Amino acid sequence: MYQTFEAPPGGAASAERLARLRERLADYGLDGMLVPRADAHQGETVPPSEERLTWLTGFTGSAGLAAVLPSQAALFVDGRYTLQAANQTDTGAFTIVATHEVRTGDWLRGAVTEGQVIGYDPWLHGKAEIERLNSAVEAAGARLSALKANPLDTLWEDRPTPPLGAVRLHPLELAGEDRAEKCARIGAAIAEDGADAAVLTLPDSIAWLLNIRGGDLSHVPVALGFAVIEASGLVTLFMLADKVGGEVHEAFGDRVHVASPERFGEALAAFSGKRVLLDSQSAPIWVRDRLESGGAEILWGADPCLLPKARKNAAELKGMAAAHRRDGAAMVRFLHWLETQAEAGVEPGEIAIAQKLEDFRAETGQLMDISFDTICGSGPHGAIVHYRVNRASERQLLPGELLLVDSGGQYPDGTTDITRTICYGAPLEEARRPFTLVLKGLIAISTARWPEGLTGRDLDPLARRALWAAGLDYDHGTGHGVGAYLNVHEGPASLSRRSGTVALEPGMVLSNEPGYYRTGAFGIRLENLVAVQPAAVPEGGDRAMLSFADLTLCPFDRRMIDTGLLTTEERAWLDAYHARVAEVLSPDLPEDAAAWLAAATAPL
Repeated sequence: MYQTFEAPPGGAASAERLARLRERLADYGLDGMLVPRADAHQGETVPPSEERLTWLTGFTGSAGLAAVLPSQAALFVDGRYTLQAANQTDTGAFTIVATHEVRTGDWLRGAVTEGQVIGYDPWLHGKAEIERLNSAVEAAGARLSALKANPLDTLWEDRPTPPLGAVRLHPLELAGEDRAEKCARIGAAIAEDGADAAVLTLPDSIAWLLNIRGGDLSHVPVALGFAVIEASGLVTLFMLADKVGGEVHEAFGDRVHVASPERFGEALAAFSGKRVLLDSQSAPIWVRDRLESGGAEILWGADPCLLPKARKNAAELKGMAAAHRRDGAAMVRFLHWLETQAEAGVEPGEIAIAQKLEDFRAETGQLMDISFDTICGSGPHGAIVHYRVNRASERQLLPGELLLVDSGGQYPDGTTDITRTICYGAPLEEARRPFTLVLKGLIAISTARWPEGLTGRDLDPLARRALWAAGLDYDHGTGHGVGAYLNVHEGPASLSRRSGTVALEPGMVLSNEPGYYRTGAFGIRLENLVAVQPAAVPEGGDRAMLSFADLTLCPFDRRMIDTGLLTTEERAWLDAYHARVAEVLSPDLPEDAAAWLAAATAPL
């Protein structure tokens, strides 16, 4: 629970470990190997026992892949992590490749030679990725080969043991739908798709379907395992028996059978002659291979739980609202504390600031965990989009600087994610204009009304319009989906230029987080969570419309707002939002924090 602030491991051991891996690959008859930052569930968070990429390279980012060849090796990372990778990895052993500049497949095509065999662990890659990379290496006369065992695991002598977090029941009053009803509904959808069963490999899909939560991962309340749901609605859950207690077994009844993970392979092989639905984006290649070798016909499609899970029901939305009220009160107490520190002339460190915010959330008595490692960037650190403070990187927050804090909590009834950018002391004049432009983008999304059927890609430009008019922009998406006491990053919908074809639907919860970053100076990001809801159709309109409802309750730093840049409508929205924040949160605050909030939410 909560966040650790130890400095990440350096890459001092990279060259030695790389040499040992090459020797082991030769014993396997391989010329190279792919080492992804992934586990068998293809999630954003992996347990320590699956951090193979970190062990090999020293890199600790949440996404990356190493390619090891006989005479060269590369670490592929996206634009968020190029600086971090260079700092953490022995660049004499690994070339850092930015994937937004050079695609992994293109690099491999130019690096491999004819006849080479490059191994990969079929538990750690999905179909789409392997097909793409295999096409690239085959163009150079090489090939990829699935391994029966991972050579790296034989070298990782102090590898942590797999997690054994206990499975616990998620109450019906918070889930809003009984597990039997969910299983019947998903089973019927599987049958409608012409399949006999579906294989579920995403832990959050399994948690949602069975109304369970777990403790196998930091900040994500899931239990690691696999499941097969048949068209009849019967489910077999493949999970270590030590995780599943008697209360859970009793709740499962005769519709959910718990089996050892060791039986997963034979269960897949038993679908001979049957049609099985499998997600090409998340299911490991190993599952495909086992189904095909057993004679099953694979129907490639989306995980059948993804969309139903994203469409929050009334109980889940009620829980999310309660979590945000609780979290909003903690945020107000934190912002009030921060202002008292500035008035006292204190220059707090980033770690102390992040810990203080965690303390306020913990004092609610409902905090299960933070929802991700807090991003607490003071001054120039705020310009590093995914900055994570540690004891080596920490700096003090100085008067007149901006502080960017992106944080969230996991509560039994909901997940929160909020970003506020605050000026410490007197306003930073050069940042007021971009701050206001970012705020205009957030308001544009919050007040948007759009026809049913549009995707997040259609709405993303609304958040950028004011910044674009000023010749500014930001390089991340405007928003991501958020789970209900589940993953803080949840698919399949998002607000992004790279959003797919998934339309926004009522009940979906997304973040609304435009930003602006001036390297070496400051960063600005403002974030509320919003829920998609039906919108009233104006008189004369003839299209069904949707809109957003703000879940997050927390004031924006009024001192940083250039009111001359706001339209009358934007000022009205901000005053109404602040009035609602004060009305809802004041009863939950101590007297001094309530007085501070009254001033912070006064009309413009």
